[in-house]
Amino acid sequence: MSDFLRSYLTVGIFGLLAVVLVSALLGISSLLRPSRPQAQKYINYESGVDPVGSDWGQSNIRYYIFALLFVMFDVEAVFIFPWATRLEAYGTFGLVEMAIFIFILLLGLVYAWRKGVLKWL
Repeated sequence: MSDFLRSYLTVGIFGLLAVVLVSALLGISSLLRPSRPQAQKYINYESGVDPVGSDWGQSNIRYYIFALLFVMFDVEAVFIFPWATRLEAYGTFGLVEMAIFIFILLLGLVYAWRKGVLKWL
């Protein structure tokens, strides 16, 4: 057997060992844990308030879009931070590239604003 195949065999053995170990530990925990089903355990619980009404409640899609926009712009801020710490090393080219990047972000923000996504109801 070649060294190349032996390295794959080693990875396969460790992968199989990991699957067996996880399966064994999950099986042991399902045998040892206490099981006392009660109706109170299965009701919805929100911030210490007892549930009122039915289990089904609809939320406005704007809240999700607003959250996704926040995450998107937050992640883009993470891309700007390394650039700001190494501004001298990137020079004029880096400045122009970041200006283009920020301009594209601003276009997205203006688009979302004009579509009315940022109106909080």
